[in-house]
Amino acid sequence: MNDAPKLDQINLVVSDMAASVAFYRRLGVVIPDTAPEWDPHHRSADPDNGIDLDLDSDTFARVWDQGWSGARVVVGFKVNSRQRVDEIHDDLLSAGYRSQQQPYDAFWGARYAIIEDPDGNPVGIMSPVDPGQRSSQSPP
Repeated sequence: MNDAPKLDQINLVVSDMAASVAFYRRLGVVIPDTAPEWDPHHRSADPDNGIDLDLDSDTFARVWDQGWSGARVVVGFKVNSRQRVDEIHDDLLSAGYRSQQQPYDAFWGARYAIIEDPDGNPVGIMSPVDPGQRSSQSPP
């Protein structure tokens, strides 16, 4: 069983959600509307190529990344277990990389952490979503 992280997601932190959605839709990306209270903060494209593309507001980025530094792109890797998120985070931390977000049980049901690459780019590590771990989160 291969438990290496797999590229799974790209988050773009955008300054103008409506303009960004319009741009990517014009490009041909399918971005469905969500609940009206979430539309200004989080949108997900249909992942027809297997990689998730999410658009998040500056305000919402601060909710899921306590150490958010203003970066505009977060590259996300999926792993096969909640424990693996902690193991990878601890390994990278012990190798001298900086943590932006310690591992935690995120409201959407996954275990999640963010480490900075050598250039300071945020790299998310996420477990599978466990519906039993979900909690409610109000829009920011």
